[in-house]
Amino acid sequence: MKIYEWETAGGKNTIETYFNSKTVTEQTQYYKVKNAIEKDGLIAFENLNTRQLYGKLWKIKISQNRIMYVIADKEAVYFLHACKKQKGKAEKIDLDRAIKRAKQSSLL
Repeated sequence: MKIYEWETAGGKNTIETYFNSKTVTEQTQYYKVKNAIEKDGLIAFENLNTRQLYGKLWKIKISQNRIMYVIADKEAVYFLHACKKQKGKAEKIDLDRAIKRAKQSSLL
């Protein structure tokens, strides 16, 4: 399965930038998840801690970090936003950002 990570208009990969600022352990966890999805496709999501947020928008929990994503089809998943969980619910600003990106990409 192909993973597309959100990039700004200037070409900055926001997901990798986020995880590159984290500890080595958190980076390792992220790359394990990413490799599992690329290798096993949709089956990998059965072994991940995921939850639906809004319509087609879901999140993957990786320790205290979250990746908000949309599965476009059985061949492609779009990582739209990454953030740190700090409260009981997804921060409204983070959720709004992921929804906006999904709509810009015609995924929602």
